[in-house]
Amino acid sequence: MSRVKSGVVTHARHKKVIKAAAGYYSARSRNFKTATQAVDKAMQYATRDRKARKRSFRALWIQRINAGVRAFDAEMTYSRFINALEKAGIAVDRKVLADLAVHEPEAFGTIVTQAKAALAA
Repeated sequence: MSRVKSGVVTHARHKKVIKAAAGYYSARSRNFKTATQAVDKAMQYATRDRKARKRSFRALWIQRINAGVRAFDAEMTYSRFINALEKAGIAVDRKVLADLAVHEPEAFGTIVTQAKAALAA
């Protein structure tokens, strides 16, 4: 059995990690062992923050909807508005509602009045 040298494979693996660590500060971008730790930690942060980004966008949408609803009716809160939408049978997600509240206030006002009518009935 002939001897297998792993230099090519090891070099490629090291190069891949160092390339992923490009832009990191000091030894984190040059030293393989330190770069490996930095890249692994960065991957953990990336995984965690993909979930956090979804949460923060939902919170932003809720704030925008709440502000939009209160601009049309100071008495109505976000939760009452969502409840009224369900009673009115209006199925629009929060992302679209927030976009309407910011960019198309007239259309959002129409939705608010329909929701208020369903709540009163």
